[in-house]
Amino acid sequence: MRLGTAAAAAVTTVIGAGAAAVAVGRYASDVALKPSPDHPLPGDSRLTVHSATDDLITLTRSLGSLRPGTYGLTGSGCHAVVGPVVRHLPHPADTVVRRLERVTHGTLAPGMRMRLTPQVHIGNPRDALGLDCADVDIPGELGALPAWFVPGVRETWVITVHGLGTTREHPMVIMPFLRRHRLPVLDLAYRNDVGAPSTADGIHHLGDNEWRDLDAAIRYAIRYGARDVVLHGWSTGATMALRAALNSALRERISGIVLDSPVLDRHATVRALAAARRVPRALLPLVVRAAEGRTGLPVDRPADAVDPAGLTAPTLLFHGPDDTIAPWAVSRSFAARRADLITLQPVPHAPHAAMWNADPAAYEEALRRFLTPLM
Repeated sequence: MRLGTAAAAAVTTVIGAGAAAVAVGRYASDVALKPSPDHPLPGDSRLTVHSATDDLITLTRSLGSLRPGTYGLTGSGCHAVVGPVVRHLPHPADTVVRRLERVTHGTLAPGMRMRLTPQVHIGNPRDALGLDCADVDIPGELGALPAWFVPGVRETWVITVHGLGTTREHPMVIMPFLRRHRLPVLDLAYRNDVGAPSTADGIHHLGDNEWRDLDAAIRYAIRYGARDVVLHGWSTGATMALRAALNSALRERISGIVLDSPVLDRHATVRALAAARRVPRALLPLVVRAAEGRTGLPVDRPADAVDPAGLTAPTLLFHGPDDTIAPWAVSRSFAARRADLITLQPVPHAPHAAMWNADPAAYEEALRRFLTPLM
């Protein structure tokens, strides 16, 4: 009896440990597959405001605060826009002085904890940028998808789609450029975004299901007058654009694709997202397995994400080696496999989905050269 009891206890312990591992993996995969603007992505270090004037702000010195370019600066109850690093002014060695472009809302005060974000604008294109826009609803398979439509005179529409940890406010960074070139813009919110339909599981499928909402936006654009469309996606939004280009019934109406930091290696991305939310390194293999089980995606087989062999539209790919979420090497290999169709635009010193932020002028010039023949 004592042996039987001991054996039963051992089996129970093993089963309990297995159940605990499954539960931990499931919880941690939730962390990885439910990114939101309220949670930092890898590389988003918290910065302390040391001082702020009308046009300058002093922040904690870090790799993030030293990055070149233009970023949103967000914290509790406050949002601002910061420009380039100012190097000629005296300042303590542990701080960085940047140009303060504007405070969008709230008040900056010493001691505030903030973080940089590629999402520069908040609100809508009318209030944030002074652009004429309309709120439209796109019929999707799960219900109405909210979108902003910025009109233009050309028959080629640009459909923009945000990625991990941002909202449809993120693509507003390129709207002034697109408006100058008279291109209509349809900026999409998709499943599990605020105001959009929710899925039963509430998790992000890294573009594998979400692309169908982008497909609905393509149908909407064609129905309302677009001759063809250019898809411009960031992060998993870029992955959605690739999937639509391969699978949409209207793929022949896609005249161009712009990819910013595309997620092409799901394994690396899931691990990075979980690590950013402080999941212990030892649990990361469980996270990958749980994510694979919950999404149905072969997370451990990165090459299955998207095959460039089926692409037919010219593609511009912005990416850089400082991305800690979507590996740069994978994008380089992806572009090399279709060098006849894909133009790779390397961007140094830029975190994930912030290729515009690192050098807006260079980004927009590359975009102009790419879009001109498609207009």
